[in-house]
Amino acid sequence: MWNELPKDPMILLSVVNTKLRNHYDSLDAFCQDMGIEKQELTDRLGQIDYEYMEERNQFV
Repeated sequence: MWNELPKDPMILLSVVNTKLRNHYDSLDAFCQDMGIEKQELTDRLGQIDYEYMEERNQFV
């Protein structure tokens, strides 16, 4: 369901972190619900030097 997420990496970061903060208790739950691969998302945000911090449930 990548077509439902922004293509711009900075906007994607904002959307994902907002959804994680307000609606999902883990990145796994978010990815499963959105039907996307966790590794693909982390790689995409890693290109702009952000990584997922599980203990904070957000990309930093």
